[in-house]
Amino acid sequence: MKLFQIEEPDGSPSDPDAPGAAVGIDASGALAEVAVAVGGNAAMLADREGFERALPVPAADASAAEWQALFEGAKLRAERGLARPVTHAVVALAAMPDRAAALILLQAAAAAGLDVLRVVPVDEFAKGETPAEAAAIMAEDLASRPETP
Repeated sequence: MKLFQIEEPDGSPSDPDAPGAAVGIDASGALAEVAVAVGGNAAMLADREGFERALPVPAADASAAEWQALFEGAKLRAERGLARPVTHAVVALAAMPDRAAALILLQAAAAAGLDVLRVVPVDEFAKGETPAEAAAIMAEDLASRPETP
């Protein structure tokens, strides 16, 4: 009997302490959309067929639990689509929340395992840009990356 060893393509396991992917979350409409950017090129992320999950956007004054459910769903969609951890996000909203609502939003994201890099009102994006994709490009630019030797 022969045994085979299966390794990562480069021969080493991935670093569990490395930051995960950064995504853009558009929470400006009735349903949230999630996108990722690589090299400044953004793409929308969708749930796999048979695993579709609606991501309803809570009201601006919603509880932390409702916002956490949204962030958990967005993170799950992104991690399934990318097949890697997601740890950072830029969140696009219809309007900037007040201080109390922003704190709830940030706490809910942290509870879902996301570090919010920035909250952006959609009117800050250029006309014709998809808010989720524009937020993803911003997230890619803002996310910390490990230093290369």
